[in-house]
Amino acid sequence: MSYFIVSITYKVPLKTVDHHLPAHIDFLDRYFEKGIFLFAGPQVPRAGGIIFAKAETKEQLEKILTEDPFHTEDVANFEVTEMNPRKYHPDLKTLFSPSS
Repeated sequence: MSYFIVSITYKVPLKTVDHHLPAHIDFLDRYFEKGIFLFAGPQVPRAGGIIFAKAETKEQLEKILTEDPFHTEDVANFEVTEMNPRKYHPDLKTLFSPSS
């Protein structure tokens, strides 16, 4: 399993982002239920968002991200960075265990 940070940067006004936000949240919920997305939230200030995800491959995650209404409606740019969590708080041990 690989871990990824997805950086989302809005390329339209927030009014347009907000119009697509309910569908984006439904998309997030679908992949939280599947265990792909681990946490997500808006950047501060609100210029985009961050998703922390796990997937078999970067290509698998990139394919999933094409379903996001922010992608299909050309609301935001997505940057996917693969990372290897080597240090983390002990409370997160089960998140990063080999069976995760």
